[in-house]
Amino acid sequence: MDVLANFAMSWTDPWLLSLTALGTLAGIYVGAIPGLSVTMATSILISFTFKWPVNEALALIAGVFVGGVYGGSRTAILLNIPGAPSAIATALEGYPMAKRGEAGEAIGLTTVMSVMGGFIGILALALFAPVISDFAILFQSRDYLLLGLIGILLVGTLSGESFAKGVFSGALGVLIGMVGLDPMTAEGRFTFGSITLMGGIPYVAAMIGFFGVAEALVQLHQLDLKAVKQKIDRIIPRFRDIKKYFWLAIRTSGIGTIIGALPGTGGDIAALLAYDHAKRSTKKPEVPFGKGAKEGLVAPETANNAAVGGAFVPMLTLGIPGDAVTAVIIGALFIHGLKPGPLMLVETPHLFWFTVGNLTLANIFLLIFGLTGIKIFTKIVECPKAILIPLIIVLSAVGTYAIQNNPVHIYWMLLFGVMGYFLKVYGFQVGPIILGVILGPMMDTNYRRTIIAARDDIGNFLWNLVSHPITLVLTISLILMILSQTPLKRWIMNYLAKRKEAR
Repeated sequence: MDVLANFAMSWTDPWLLSLTALGTLAGIYVGAIPGLSVTMATSILISFTFKWPVNEALALIAGVFVGGVYGGSRTAILLNIPGAPSAIATALEGYPMAKRGEAGEAIGLTTVMSVMGGFIGILALALFAPVISDFAILFQSRDYLLLGLIGILLVGTLSGESFAKGVFSGALGVLIGMVGLDPMTAEGRFTFGSITLMGGIPYVAAMIGFFGVAEALVQLHQLDLKAVKQKIDRIIPRFRDIKKYFWLAIRTSGIGTIIGALPGTGGDIAALLAYDHAKRSTKKPEVPFGKGAKEGLVAPETANNAAVGGAFVPMLTLGIPGDAVTAVIIGALFIHGLKPGPLMLVETPHLFWFTVGNLTLANIFLLIFGLTGIKIFTKIVECPKAILIPLIIVLSAVGTYAIQNNPVHIYWMLLFGVMGYFLKVYGFQVGPIILGVILGPMMDTNYRRTIIAARDDIGNFLWNLVSHPITLVLTISLILMILSQTPLKRWIMNYLAKRKEAR
């Protein structure tokens, strides 16, 4: 009975119910604005709620978290500007649908599937928190290094037919992510003596530049084209679509939950891995990937929302943040006199079930708010390009400036916009660049730790890659991924086909 009472606390208290609803609604619109991240919103909330009772503060923060993760898909679909890095894969399929006049259907499908993924992540949090946390804690630096490498190599699936162009884009992103002070020695890297560059290049400025400004410049070639009239007669997805993508959503939600539970990863990598899984497992999509395949919408949206529940697992059970937002929430718990960690479930078990109930309630509000306001949002795409393009550039500048109130970031945004324009013209995808910016620092740090653990011995380093079960699985996956993008795969497939014909 105590478990049920704690679970239903937010449901039965009108004030907590209102705070959860308000947080979810605000999170959707904060997540939809490039430059206004969920982490930023959560950090600001803590400064307002540190004197509040802990339940009220957590109710508001949980709502913003759930709504913000989903919100990034709105602008990704309508403008090809992901509101958050986890929506990059969504833009690859959602924006082509919007250009065909199917923005309402795309947003409706992502809403329902995001809620489904969220529920699966919450269910995993409630049922398997101890198991998942025990598994997550087994990951070591070398495993995070391999995960980063796999993420970078996955850019080949995001880069059309050319794996080489994908790797180039990913490597360019890693190079951008390396700018700034070395995390271990505090020495400047690629700063060229500039104090401004010592703080690094914010990935949001790069993301807005490569996606928003670059897309606006590309659209200048199409000013004479009439805006596509969006079909908004059907927002709630058909039952046959939900049934068709159900098992894909279950699988990608599982990917999102597990990746979310790995400390320091979060929805960005989860969405990427889920998109790659959908692309590899879908044999005959109705629409090719990159042209508006619905499978490419379902996979990343279920995964990044499932990662929310997964991210709470190490936070509540181990005191280790699953992502940047849960790192901020840990700070909020300390401010309120709580100590996240293994003893938290013993000393304050009510807080665990209150969090599970609160996330469930926020997910229900996400379904309600996510399916409303779509008609207003879709009007954005129908605006004349002569109005829309300057508006995109102005909003991009405002969003970039809002990161640290630094006008230099606007210059970076414009530079990356021009660079992204030429890359798009010559057939390069810009999504892998942003993924490289995000994953590069993580790979760098974990590579250093792995080498230190191997005592600078390359033999020990290579032995560690095959001497542990988790690391061995990741190493084999990495090797197979590389081989699958080389002519060797085609040779093997042709050989097996000939053997089959000979029989």
